[in-house]
Amino acid sequence: QVQLVESGGGSVQPGGSLNVSCAVPEDIFREYDMSWYRQAPGNQREWLASIDRRGRLDYKRTVQGRFTISRGNAKNTIELQMNSLQPEDTAVYYCNSVLMDIHWGQGTQVTVSS
Repeated sequence: QVQLVESGGGSVQPGGSLNVSCAVPEDIFREYDMSWYRQAPGNQREWLASIDRRGRLDYKRTVQGRFTISRGNAKNTIELQMNSLQPEDTAVYYCNSVLMDIHWGQGTQVTVSS
């Protein structure tokens, strides 16, 4: 079973920054367009950002300008740099393909609170 492993979450104050990372098997990293998603308590999972195999980017309007998705080519990771975090960004963050056709990982918890 393909495994996606998210890491890098934590607790920050409003206005702070975090970088979350997703370790992706090499074949998936090479062949799939990838996205970050998040799920807050009581909410549905929502798409945040995508990066295709050519490096083209797309963002949800509410995170554009604050979040940056990238590929870590040396380590086969999908990164999400998050700046200007707000309490409403509190959620479990997941990566998956743009089609969400890979088994979901455990996610990484991000908590923004003063």
